[in-house]
Amino acid sequence: MSFLNRRFFLSQSGLLLSGAAAALLAGKDALAAKGGPSTDDDVRVLNTALGAELEAIAAYQLGAESGLLQKPALDLAVTFQGHHKEHADILAKTIGKLGGKAVGAKAKYSFPTENLKSQADVLRFAAALEKGAVSAYLGAVPLFGNRELAKAATSILGDEAMHWAVLRNALGEAPVPSAFMS
Repeated sequence: MSFLNRRFFLSQSGLLLSGAAAALLAGKDALAAKGGPSTDDDVRVLNTALGAELEAIAAYQLGAESGLLQKPALDLAVTFQGHHKEHADILAKTIGKLGGKAVGAKAKYSFPTENLKSQADVLRFAAALEKGAVSAYLGAVPLFGNRELAKAATSILGDEAMHWAVLRNALGEAPVPSAFMS
């Protein structure tokens, strides 16, 4: 499969996953009832996830504006930032539907800008953030009282894992270094 065909396939798969996550997270009454009642704890977990997504958006913006990323790495960063924007948007809407108040982006994030001197440095930084997101979602999924929210969060987890694998591959590292994530 050529790079362009893979890119098209991945972008279309992302749209399908985003659509499924949107349907589940959008607070549809029938889905929410089927999954069980949502709680204040669910809102807290969703807000934690939202905060991480907002941080990822800022990190990818930093990488894109650094001048260190060349095509196709720059295109990849912008695409992944777009995914995080979609995640953040649906998480914020879901929090509101559940009666909560969505967290906002921080005025300033503490990123290791002094360590970002090359494209590889930026990609390593992004890969570390994506690996952290995978671990965070793995820890969050069992905390949901509403199982439909857990399923939707798992869809986002899958996207984060793909980001991490693609970034590792771009760095020339094994995209999937082990059979299990922790």
